Amino acid sequence: MRELGIGLIGTGFMGRAHALAFNNARTVFELPVSLKLAALADADTERAQRCANAWGFAQAHGDWHALVNDPTVDVVAITTPNHLHYPMAMAAIAAGKAVYCEKPLAVSLEQADAMRRAASAAGVVTRVGYNYQHNPMIGWAKQIIANGELGEIISFQGEFSEDFMADPASPWSWRCEVEHAGGALADLGSHLLSMARYLVGDVVSVCADTQTVHALRPAIKGGDTLKSIAVDDQVHALLRFANGARGTVSSSWLKHGYKNHLGFEISGTQGTLAFDQERLNELRLCRKGQDGFQRLLAGPALPGYAAFSPAAGHQLGYNELKTLEVQELIMAVTGQGADGSDFEAAWAVERLATAIRVAAREQRWVNINAV
Repeated sequence: MRELGIGLIGTGFMGRAHALAFNNARTVFELPVSLKLAALADADTERAQRCANAWGFAQAHGDWHALVNDPTVDVVAITTPNHLHYPMAMAAIAAGKAVYCEKPLAVSLEQADAMRRAASAAGVVTRVGYNYQHNPMIGWAKQIIANGELGEIISFQGEFSEDFMADPASPWSWRCEVEHAGGALADLGSHLLSMARYLVGDVVSVCADTQTVHALRPAIKGGDTLKSIAVDDQVHALLRFANGARGTVSSSWLKHGYKNHLGFEISGTQGTLAFDQERLNELRLCRKGQDGFQRLLAGPALPGYAAFSPAAGHQLGYNELKTLEVQELIMAVTGQGADGSDFEAAWAVERLATAIRVAAREQRWVNINAV
């Protein structure tokens, strides 16, 4: 069995999540290749070495360029702040490596367009970390819709809110810079927009409103110096889908009480389907004629669930979804998978997000194809 070398850039929360997922994938699944954790890179050389040792990577680099050019690396996983996605992915593509990049794909539509075009020209496999779509319950939801159980889809109502920036005393970070991040719409909303497209289809036009609620934040934790904030704290948008459905999406990182509230309701002429990521092992379904919703629970009848547990009620979590995403990535790299979000799909999400920003700025409906 041939080896597939994994190179990981970044050692923060997402870097650790990727490391866990690669380790878990080779334990849980019978993969067509042998995964080798070949190299890890971080700007802090000492941290890179420490994490490489702890997470099982063969070597550590203090310079991400060295990892991209490492001949033992076949797949480059990027878990850095958003503004670094573009140079790292473009270098990896130029080196002929498969690229697994965290979302959002880039900090501008121009960068995302260049990335998808470069990947297409090079013929390399790409994937973007919309890991919530790999939840077996989301696969079930997609099947319910495709089977026509909801009838003709007429509406999508979605929200992704958290409260990690709700305190105005929370200090400035790279997430607060337009050039480095993109606000709640990019950080949270990109997941929701990707989910809406995955389940309901292409969006053709939008109108929207965005707001920066806390225009100033401390430059450092507990400090008196304040820095201006130019990114959105919350966004609300109306959508028109290509299939005629209408939709609403909202996203906020100020909403007290929510920790990972990626929720949606999809309504059709024959029923309504509801989901909330904070209860990620269940769907709620109401068919026409029923008095209310019934709960559909995750269990071993779903292949993605069965890989981790033979019994119902044992619950999948965030790291299992990341492991399922990595499995699909590996299958795609070996020519056996095609169900993940590649750079082309992620570009479409970025185009939709850009249209929402234009609509909010110009206070009008915007056609997606005009962006």
